[in-house]
Amino acid sequence: MARKIVVTSGKGGVGKTTVAACLSAQLARRGQRVVLCDADLGLNNVDVATGVEQLAAYDLVDVIEGRCRAKQALVRHPDYVNLHILTSSHSSPERYVSPQAMKVVLDALAPQFDYVIIDCPAGIDEGFHRAVAAANEAIVVATPHISALRDADKVITLLKSYAITGVKVVVNKVRGDLLASGQSLTPKEISELLKTPVLGVIPEDYAIYGGDLTDLHPAFKTLTNNLLYNREKLYDTSRKYTGVLGSLRRYLKRSL
Repeated sequence: MARKIVVTSGKGGVGKTTVAACLSAQLARRGQRVVLCDADLGLNNVDVATGVEQLAAYDLVDVIEGRCRAKQALVRHPDYVNLHILTSSHSSPERYVSPQAMKVVLDALAPQFDYVIIDCPAGIDEGFHRAVAAANEAIVVATPHISALRDADKVITLLKSYAITGVKVVVNKVRGDLLASGQSLTPKEISELLKTPVLGVIPEDYAIYGGDLTDLHPAFKTLTNNLLYNREKLYDTSRKYTGVLGSLRRYLKRSL
């Protein structure tokens, strides 16, 4: 039976969908059978993030309304044979989908896969409750900024009111230069602030958002190891900004 993990965030713009897509690809690369479900009926960007926007014949709403079976709606990723994407609806983005309907679809797929990763809409509106209802674990994506962490704290509190186990945080868009100079909260400080363990740290790197799934950043390998093997090692985003050469890099980055 698959681990069903919702990837959520308190606010938009923190890179939640990118984290969900890259984590799913890295799991598939390790031989895990993965479904990545786009539960964001409004923005529905998972197909774009994974590069399969031209390949989907059916979507989540088609399954719920009985036009196809759940497995028929899955798109196999051309570069990762173990990664399947269940896209959201582009034709009817405002269509109401109940939490129970979402749960029925993903419960039907779960026995055939190792992981079901659910990309949740940002915030705590209707879409949040729909996505969370289908999950039994959660990853909350946040940046190191206070406003994002406040929103993440609200989400974590809500998740704990559900039957969600193993809530963890991924700190995204971390600037190693600010971390090295003490101008950014450390992962340990964030974990203590949110009273939630940090599963992974992803650096601010434009290549992550401009690239494709065939060239995954090493930080996602560390994140995936933590998820698969219950490890606690975090990617060191500040390493290249320490020492004499690191000081020069920090100066140059501030000057840009």
